[in-house]
Amino acid sequence: MQRPFFFALAALAVLLLGTQEPQAESIIECEPQGNARPICAFSNPEDIVALPGDQAILIGEYGASAEATGRLLVFELESEKQHTVFRGGQGKGAAEPGWGDPTCATPPGEKFNSHGIDLVRRDDGRLQLLVIQHGSREAVELFEVIGARTNWRVEWRGCVPAPPNASLNSVAAVSNGDFYTTQMAPLEPPVDLTQGIPRHITGHAYAWSQSDTSFRKIGGTEGAMPNGIVSSPDGRFIYMNATAEHSVRKVEVATGRELGRATVDSPDNARWAPDGRVLIASLARDLTGEEFGACVSIEQGACSIPFKIVALDPDSMTIVETLYATDGAPMGAGTVGLRVGDELFIGSFHGDRILRVNLK
Repeated sequence: MQRPFFFALAALAVLLLGTQEPQAESIIECEPQGNARPICAFSNPEDIVALPGDQAILIGEYGASAEATGRLLVFELESEKQHTVFRGGQGKGAAEPGWGDPTCATPPGEKFNSHGIDLVRRDDGRLQLLVIQHGSREAVELFEVIGARTNWRVEWRGCVPAPPNASLNSVAAVSNGDFYTTQMAPLEPPVDLTQGIPRHITGHAYAWSQSDTSFRKIGGTEGAMPNGIVSSPDGRFIYMNATAEHSVRKVEVATGRELGRATVDSPDNARWAPDGRVLIASLARDLTGEEFGACVSIEQGACSIPFKIVALDPDSMTIVETLYATDGAPMGAGTVGLRVGDELFIGSFHGDRILRVNLK
């Protein structure tokens, strides 16, 4: 099985380190800094979504290699307890018509490795979680989320295999069963990283339709390292982050027409905020291969790469506010900012913690 692009990126970056001194130091202490409090009880909590009722959030942990196993977990906001709701080879559920590609009939194997996730209330009233999965297969896995308040479980309902030679990154769901996803890069030939993060076109966004169970490339989305993606509630528009271009594009899905573009430093994941703005995790600078390699090689604590969470006005396509910024401690390399009430929850692609930021 071909390794997803991110795993190849991590492996090559570590090789690029050679004998050089790492430039991204490990943060071991788990102490608050200002209004940000770390919760050090996770393993690579790369993406986060809010659960109905705002009493819990769902976190996808990233395995960080083709061999490591990630999981899905629920984190209770008041008690700060967590419990695993899915781990590869251990979940419940069976394929169901109307949930993905009918040719996908079996749940993920033991090597389950989640990346981008999204949650949507389907038109039939059921909650659907979409998970980019790199472990046992390159696919979008579909789960039904069942429960209330802090008592939640997930059951696998189907999947959509990725397009040929595509390493997927993020996913945005629509209530009718359709979704959008980003291809960061091809699997083969691998992107040459010896000169740093590529500036040329490496991927684009796809639209997948439940009605004909097929992918199509969305016009106007070709870019350098496409990453986070969110959709307007009606599915007409997408907002796609291109990490290596330092940009966020607003694109009309049906026509591929670009309706606006914002400049954002190395944007990663995106999340809708309750006030209708788009929150984007932004690395403070380009990463060298050495910095990335130092970060993914950390065995304890958190990566120290500076980042910020910014708010994008989706109409004017301008950055209107920085909600949080850090030069390192208590956590660096933030990949997602999720607002729940007066708090911001921030995840990372590598490390042992999330941040809980008080915005009041």
